[in-house]
Amino acid sequence: MAYIDLHRDRFGVEPILHALEVAPSTYYCAKSRPPSKRAISDAALKPRILTLWKDNYEVYGVRKVTKALRREGVTVGRDQVGRLMTALGIQGLVRGKAKRTTKADPSAVRAPDLVRRDFTATEPNRLWVMDFTYVPTWSATVYVAFVVDAFSRAIVGWKAATTMRTDLVLDALEMAIWRRGAMAKGLVAHSDAGSQYTAIRFTERLAEIGAAPSIGTVGDSYDNALAETVNGLYKNELIHRRGPWRTLDDVEVATAAWVHWWNTTRLHGACGDVPPEEFEAAWRRAQQEAA
Repeated sequence: MAYIDLHRDRFGVEPILHALEVAPSTYYCAKSRPPSKRAISDAALKPRILTLWKDNYEVYGVRKVTKALRREGVTVGRDQVGRLMTALGIQGLVRGKAKRTTKADPSAVRAPDLVRRDFTATEPNRLWVMDFTYVPTWSATVYVAFVVDAFSRAIVGWKAATTMRTDLVLDALEMAIWRRGAMAKGLVAHSDAGSQYTAIRFTERLAEIGAAPSIGTVGDSYDNALAETVNGLYKNELIHRRGPWRTLDDVEVATAAWVHWWNTTRLHGACGDVPPEEFEAAWRRAQQEAA
């Protein structure tokens, strides 16, 4: 029917029906028939799906779009969402492989690996993982460091700079300390063996807040897999999709918005498909009720 309606002004309805060997009564009956429940539902859902997908950096696939719609009170099936996303020509993000930026200092004293690839925590501020990545811009290479709480996957600290000296990772740590306030004893701060994380200034600051440093091996992404995952998602969800980037300021503004979305809106499978802040708020309520 759509084909006939599209070309009727040029060729006329009757000639098209004749060419397609479709009876006129069939065409006019279909045109006068009221839309089905499925067609009505599809028409209402399509713009909602497209808006939701765009509002979430165009990275959600069928599963997360379905979850997000259900969180908004929409009764919808995954198959319907998949069919409509295909019709809209949209799909979820395909993740790429992160590139390593670690340069170890062979003379530095390294802390032991206290994590041993177990990136789980029973409450906030028990395990922070740290790493940094790079963003090419027209003016200079920008390095972006993150501090992530393993309990909720919340990004609790970050910093962007045009150098990858110790100040880069130290400033990200300072933001995490400021955001989290008083530290609970037993915090483990895990990173790779990069020279920035083994620097005396950095390890002394960890000691001041009572955090135990933990260092993975050099060149093994599995030993810092959670931080590597965050780096990869940052590059794929934001940097690769919104570039080219001109300056450090451009990267900082975009990163601040992405981190806010990551913490307050993005659905995380490790948190039961809720955002990190919601996950932590639920944990705090449970602790208060149990007290």
